[in-house]
Amino acid sequence: MLAIDAKDKEKIVMPLFRTSRAFIALVSALGTLALIGVAAYARQLYLGLGVTNMDRPVYWSTYMVNFIFFIGISHAGTLISAILRVTGAEWRRPITRVAEAITVFALMIGTLQIIIDMGRPDRLAFTILNGRLQSPIIWDIVSVTVYFLSSITYLYLPLMPDAAILRDNCPPDAPAWQVKMYTLLALGWRGNRAQWVRLEKGIAFLAVFIIPVAISVHSIISWILATTVQPGWHSTIFGPYFVIGAIFSGIGALFLAMTGIRKALGLEGYIGLRQYRNLGLLFLTMNALWFYFTYAENLGIAAGQQPEEFVVLAAKLWGEFAPTFWLMILMMVAAFWILVVPKLLPASVERVEVFQPRVAFASVGAAVILFALVSLSPRTPALAALSTANSLTLAWAAIIALLIFAALGVTFWLKAHPVASATIAGGIVLVGMWLERWNIILPTVTHPRLIPYAAYFPSLTEGLVTLGSLALFVMMFVVFFKFFPAVSIWEVAEGRVIEAAQSKNIMPAPEPSKTGLLRPRKFKL
Repeated sequence: MLAIDAKDKEKIVMPLFRTSRAFIALVSALGTLALIGVAAYARQLYLGLGVTNMDRPVYWSTYMVNFIFFIGISHAGTLISAILRVTGAEWRRPITRVAEAITVFALMIGTLQIIIDMGRPDRLAFTILNGRLQSPIIWDIVSVTVYFLSSITYLYLPLMPDAAILRDNCPPDAPAWQVKMYTLLALGWRGNRAQWVRLEKGIAFLAVFIIPVAISVHSIISWILATTVQPGWHSTIFGPYFVIGAIFSGIGALFLAMTGIRKALGLEGYIGLRQYRNLGLLFLTMNALWFYFTYAENLGIAAGQQPEEFVVLAAKLWGEFAPTFWLMILMMVAAFWILVVPKLLPASVERVEVFQPRVAFASVGAAVILFALVSLSPRTPALAALSTANSLTLAWAAIIALLIFAALGVTFWLKAHPVASATIAGGIVLVGMWLERWNIILPTVTHPRLIPYAAYFPSLTEGLVTLGSLALFVMMFVVFFKFFPAVSIWEVAEGRVIEAAQSKNIMPAPEPSKTGLLRPRKFKL
């Protein structure tokens, strides 16, 4: 029988055999939303893609945005976890399981978006059977499949010792099917030396193998766009740009998942400030790189002044896609502000009125009202005065000023709540990265080369399918951690042993000389 620390058993193992009302309510709500999405997709399958607003030339729209987004956040787990394993970052141990689960479920939902976008599921088989090897789409299917299989294996291997621990530490009243499940997944694990050696070798190999696979996945997705001649897509930096964005959004998803698991299961003693602080540094690095690539991409188009390319850029900067583009930029700036500025302000300015939370709430309310008025002005005769160029400039300047006041108002609250700060920043970045995918896909497909321009807005069907996909992703994540430990038990225990060994290995301080100052010796030749 495999032994387990009493604290780990109480905090990690025993909650797996208790079902709370909150869990049932959450799964019921998520399941309802997922079923609504399934019903919307069934209607689309029966009536055809005409129920969406996709039409010539907008063949790729919301579903493709969802595909790139979910594949992006899948980098939260396997890629980040693998890099941290390879570099020997000990602080990774409590969060690897959460990160790896995000990868597997995000890949499932992301791949599902392609099938939904095709209209008929059997077209996927035609793509594989009749596809061209020169096409990035075929290599995208290959890379995503390899990444998915590798990620499942990478999630399962570290789970095997924990399954054996659960098998040997089930309470007497545990359901028989649950005990059998853990017994099956343990594969006869007994924890002897030979098994540990094989396990460590397998995990080490996969950690090295999966890093280039993960990078190739998002690179190939970007090349599906970049290898066309469509304006806004034909770019040489799309590969690294997409990979950086994927890691960036992945860390944001990991922040949200860590906080949800930490709060729901009471794992504050395992997932602490150290994990948030170190991930925050990586998060800020990706933020800076994302801004660099975004600037470099749009600077080249603006300086080139090519008619087809500039039309797409103009649509994003001040055209029909300007609200989503500038909202994306604002969210990325806000995420940087949340994690950096509160740490730089001195405590002496805390009593200044502008740094009070009530200023933040009032400013946000005023900004939302003003934004709603500006958005409704083109379609509302009573607000037509707001749609003029000068009025729009003043309105947007006022909105930006109000948001700055709102940010100042919550600065010290964010400083006192680092976990909440990281979670808010992660959520903001997730929304911002979804908008980034939108701003990459839609401006180009609505302003294509050689084809008349078009307009697009998601239909109700597309919105419901997107909502159902998100709910299904969260539900799979919640149900998985109802039956499996959110924290890797054996990895945390191993980390304690390593930390204890390192704490005992203290170098002795130099002892003072008993003879006092040493006199120089005289040598005779």
